Amino acid sequence: MPELSMQDCATARSHAVAYRCMIRVAARLLPTAWCAMCVWGCTSWPSGTITAVSDPPPSSVAFAAGDGYPVYRIPSVVRCADGTLVAFAEGRGTLADNGSNDLVCARSGDGGRTWGHPSTFLDIDGRSLNNPCAIALHSGPHAGRIVLMAQSYPTGCGEGCVQEGLVPGRDCRTLIMHSDDEGLTWSAPMDISESVKRPTGATSVACGPGVGIQIRGGPHAGRLVMPFNEGPHGAWNVYCAVSDDSGETWSMGDIAPRACDARPNEVQVAECADWSLLMVSRRFGGAPRRLTARSADGGMSWTPLVPDSGLPDPSCMGGLTATSGDNTLICTGPSSPTARVDGMAWISRDCGTTWDAGITIHAGPFAYSVPVETAPGEIGVLWEADLTGTIRFTRIPLRSPS
Repeated sequence: MPELSMQDCATARSHAVAYRCMIRVAARLLPTAWCAMCVWGCTSWPSGTITAVSDPPPSSVAFAAGDGYPVYRIPSVVRCADGTLVAFAEGRGTLADNGSNDLVCARSGDGGRTWGHPSTFLDIDGRSLNNPCAIALHSGPHAGRIVLMAQSYPTGCGEGCVQEGLVPGRDCRTLIMHSDDEGLTWSAPMDISESVKRPTGATSVACGPGVGIQIRGGPHAGRLVMPFNEGPHGAWNVYCAVSDDSGETWSMGDIAPRACDARPNEVQVAECADWSLLMVSRRFGGAPRRLTARSADGGMSWTPLVPDSGLPDPSCMGGLTATSGDNTLICTGPSSPTARVDGMAWISRDCGTTWDAGITIHAGPFAYSVPVETAPGEIGVLWEADLTGTIRFTRIPLRSPS
């Protein structure tokens, strides 16, 4: 097979030929090519052990490239108390991380089989909006509320450009807003940068991407936990911001220490059956495995990050969730250790100590992904489908072992 470049793809005679060309180039160059572009629950289910069923059903399109925006990236999804799924993404003009990005959402009332047309709920002139990261509150005075965080960058000044600290100008800010009607309307955004970004040392910050959680049990029940990474670019650290008043105020926990050469980056957390938390992070450098750490104090401190031999990572954000009945954990991501292809879901019943062999979500290009419990015995996965900027949703049935 002859070697191809993206320039060859650009001169292809048709969209179909160009698409096949891009996939061939991507399979050879990812994750390098993608990274270059991106320098770029609400109700309780019955408990019980679950296992995955093979051959997941077909997927639906939540955000179609070219429908409203040329590109959609960076998924997030939550399930509300009435069963509505609300999916989030960045609406972009190009594949580049920094631009005139807006925040968009789409809703599904049938478990993700079909989706309403995406709507733009935040657009700020002169700013690039990134990393929508949602939490569906299931308890407390605002039960039923969706809390959403995101970052705001100056247009044209991304992660490698923003300055240290909190002085306005060439800075990265964190915004928070909420919806009390399943994503139909939203509060005005509030700037909470001083509560979630360290005044010295940190340049960029990024929540998730993916989702945050509300702790269900134990001494920190009701606490909101939002995972973060902070720059400088190439020297990232990870930590969590927490709220014990349903998102009204926030404070920062400690940085998770490193126990290997790999650098953590995009990060997710989930609650285990013993009320401890598991952190799973994308890695840069080191072995092609996701990094994991644990917290026994509700996300304020962490054990050292170590590679997890059961979770391959080609350096790509991965999703994580816990079922509400028995806190079975589900992690999603590319199954290749070298390329963003062949999405899988891995299941753990022992808080991430071991993971099963996994089940296929999609054979082919597969990047960022977010799992969500959609019904008793079922999860859904919102995932980036290809290099064209489309985001799809796949429902995966689960069952009790016979």
